[in-house]
Amino acid sequence: MVVLSLLCKNNSLHGMKKHCQLLLVRHQKWPLWLLNGAWGLLLLLVAHAFDPPKLLQGTRVSNPQALQRVNLLVDEMQLFAKAKDTEKLRSINNFFNRMIQFEDDQYTWGKPDYWTSPIELLNQGIGDCEDYALAKYFTLIYMGVKPSKLRLVYVRADVGGTILAHMVLAYYPTIKSEPIILDNINGELLPASQRPDLASVFSFNAQGLWQGVSMSNGGVPISRLSKWRDVLARAKSEGWW
Repeated sequence: MVVLSLLCKNNSLHGMKKHCQLLLVRHQKWPLWLLNGAWGLLLLLVAHAFDPPKLLQGTRVSNPQALQRVNLLVDEMQLFAKAKDTEKLRSINNFFNRMIQFEDDQYTWGKPDYWTSPIELLNQGIGDCEDYALAKYFTLIYMGVKPSKLRLVYVRADVGGTILAHMVLAYYPTIKSEPIILDNINGELLPASQRPDLASVFSFNAQGLWQGVSMSNGGVPISRLSKWRDVLARAKSEGWW
């Protein structure tokens, strides 16, 4: 058994390592990767008052690589905690594009379509376009980006002449602004007008559902999006939402 005691003078995410002392009392030898992973998780737990049992339940079957991904995300969030929105977008977009390998849901989950929570995605290390977009959405909100500025967007993507159903994340600097697109296919942050390969179908967030990406359309209830309701509940249980 390992007893972890965290004594903190400041519970903000920024500067957590400077103000927190982690005391490890070892009653048996645990792998170093698990202790390192525990440190990363504790930063998250204390900084945002997570419910530890629920978060740990989501990660306790993780392998060393999964806990390393969690740790690296914690570091990224800490580094950009006080940054401008555009810097947070670039950081988190690059993080998930770099860290997660693309794979379809049939291979990963044995079903044609499954939307993962951020912890589920970090555990697996693989996911499809919805999983990239969802992880970026929840992480950016967690880092302080206003939820009203973010939309998940279903698009028809032209990939080498083949039209594919695809999902991206859109960020609106203001209500009248053209959105900036976060994508796992093209990792460059570009305004929607510079992505002619994407044709928007509809967009949504926790507040509503819209046709296309226009902010002028009124939001309508999203109750018919059962997968969205389900992943919202799972992300909330992990403490992201």
